[in-house]
Amino acid sequence: MSISKQTRVYLLIILTVVTVGILLFVLRFFSPDPDSSLDQGYPATSTTQDVSTDTAVFQQEVVGTSVEGRNISSYTYGNGPTHLLFVGGIHGGYEWNSVLLAYGMMEYFEENPGQIPTNITVTIIPSANPDGLYQAIDVEGEFLATDVPGDFSYNGTGRFNANEVDLNRNFDCNWASESSWRGETVSAGTAPFSEPEAQAIRDFVQRNTIAAAVFWHSQANTVYASECNNGVLPETLNVMNAYAQAANYNAVAEFDAYPITGDVEGWLASIGIPAITVELETRRSIEWSRNLAGVKALFSIYSQK
Repeated sequence: MSISKQTRVYLLIILTVVTVGILLFVLRFFSPDPDSSLDQGYPATSTTQDVSTDTAVFQQEVVGTSVEGRNISSYTYGNGPTHLLFVGGIHGGYEWNSVLLAYGMMEYFEENPGQIPTNITVTIIPSANPDGLYQAIDVEGEFLATDVPGDFSYNGTGRFNANEVDLNRNFDCNWASESSWRGETVSAGTAPFSEPEAQAIRDFVQRNTIAAAVFWHSQANTVYASECNNGVLPETLNVMNAYAQAANYNAVAEFDAYPITGDVEGWLASIGIPAITVELETRRSIEWSRNLAGVKALFSIYSQK
């Protein structure tokens, strides 16, 4: 049976439309999306360390390195104009629970960013002496309490940095080359800020406008105010009392158990920044609920500023 010329034209048109439709389908569903970050193997998320949400901003920054080259990192949450600084582990593995508490606070803020008032920025430096931490419990970065040897001896191991300097004697408040710790003479370095770990904290403070600072230590069950040569700042007393009352710690305006020179809190006081020392009650617990209450008490103070 012969096919008319007109029928052949219709069939050709139908075949062309079908062919074009198939090609468009293939191009639509099987060609790489030029806007897709997965194309060419690129990561699906941005490589920047800033992550923004409607309620918080998270930023990780390496603020310095230790004597042995370990990173000292800061973790910042929120983006308000009032900046609070929290530091753990300046005495390394000797006070490992202060580091663990800092990591606990980081996890809490990552999971609960809305707990940070909108006018507040929180920065946490969890481990200000990573070499001392490594020396004592053989870990780097985040760890668990179960990673600490059960027979760990609190004889001072890991308190100092790799140069055997007590970092909390290496700051510029009445600095001397030798200072004391529980009646023992300790090295404070060769000059104020001679140690890279102290430099990291100094440089971070100088790059930012810090409203108040908290340093976690153990163990004395007490919150201490700070001062250098001009007495305790009135705002420091408010910070000390608020944290101590909320966390059920003792409050002491002046540390007088033994002479101290070159402490970081005193240096901060000398440049007008309220700073407190929070001494946990034990060496093996982070006393989570108490310290979370203390931090929230500071939020209450500074959310009004």
